[in-house]
Amino acid sequence: SGLLSRLQTSAPTVRTLSSSKSFSQNIPSCVWKLGRLNHVAIAVPDLEKAQSLYKDVLGAQVSETVALPEHGVYTVFVELGNTKLELLHPLGEKSPIASFLQKNKTGGMHHICIEVDDIKAAMTELKKKKIRILSEEPKIGAHGKPVIFLHPKDCHGVLVELEQA
Repeated sequence: SGLLSRLQTSAPTVRTLSSSKSFSQNIPSCVWKLGRLNHVAIAVPDLEKAQSLYKDVLGAQVSETVALPEHGVYTVFVELGNTKLELLHPLGEKSPIASFLQKNKTGGMHHICIEVDDIKAAMTELKKKKIRILSEEPKIGAHGKPVIFLHPKDCHGVLVELEQA
């Protein structure tokens, strides 16, 4: 009846999430797998100022500007060690970034990009699950790999890009 025995009997029971088996049982098995966060894309009204912020002020490694006419954007990648930021600026009047910046004058987060191991299988399964894809076929993205975008209304307000890993 010492202090130790009183602590052992009076200690409250604590439940933890260490039981990963029960947690993973709720996740449906897929033919394809979701991978790592590839990048977070930020629409910017002034690409040179944004590049300067990340390079000169914050000291990040910043890529050269690349034009992607098929997507209507200029892109710049900021390396962050475990992921990247993609700075987006409009290329042409019909750019989706131009319309985004009309609504968000100072810029802001545009989309997130997550890698997948099989983009075609992902498309097939997501369509079955009533997730709208914004193109019939994948397009080649800024990294030279196939990409698709998922409708933000089906993804809790977030524009999600999936990229073939």
